[in-house]
Amino acid sequence: DMSEAAARAGVQIVTGDTKVVGRGAADGVYICTAGVGVIPQGRRFSRECVRPGDKVLLSGTMGEHGMAVMLARGDLAIDADIQSDTAPVHGLVEALLQAAPSTRWMRDATRGGVGTVCNELVKDMPFAVIIDEARLPVQPQVLGACDMLGIDPLYVANEGKFLAVVSADEADAAVSSLQAHPQGADAAVVGEIVPEPPGIVALRTAFGGSRIVDMLVGDPLPRIC
Repeated sequence: DMSEAAARAGVQIVTGDTKVVGRGAADGVYICTAGVGVIPQGRRFSRECVRPGDKVLLSGTMGEHGMAVMLARGDLAIDADIQSDTAPVHGLVEALLQAAPSTRWMRDATRGGVGTVCNELVKDMPFAVIIDEARLPVQPQVLGACDMLGIDPLYVANEGKFLAVVSADEADAAVSSLQAHPQGADAAVVGEIVPEPPGIVALRTAFGGSRIVDMLVGDPLPRIC
């Protein structure tokens, strides 16, 4: 599995190590990974580059990984066909940058999900993020499982998705480029950068109202790492 995943990602596994533990202290193989890469010259992504009027993009549907982990643990009597979205994102990133070379900022929406990453973006910055609930791509089975468990999909972990902020004039080209990639069919503009109120993330609900999306407090559910 590791070999196949490395081949798909275009990377090499170049070293390894083993550890010995006492009998009964482990019930399987534990694998830790570390990636080494190079940032191409001239690429700079920073919160300081973000401006009011910019658009917030999500590279695909959210919440599959966290919900797949929760259901796989077998503690819940829920039967849903939810697969983890674990995947390399470098191909999607290259597709985005080809279409939107002035991309301001990007982050993988892993621990804490989309809501937490958006809060990290606006923290102590002179702008806010407004997320449009109607534009958030979520698979029906993920949304259904979240509803049953009382979990907000905005805070559920992803493993093969990222958020990006791009200029408004490049947003349409960016989404089209992502959607043309096999992993980005559900990419969408999900929000915008506005000047007020600074440091706040708000959700524009499907009913026309709005609510604050706070930084996640406590451990995310399910607890993954």
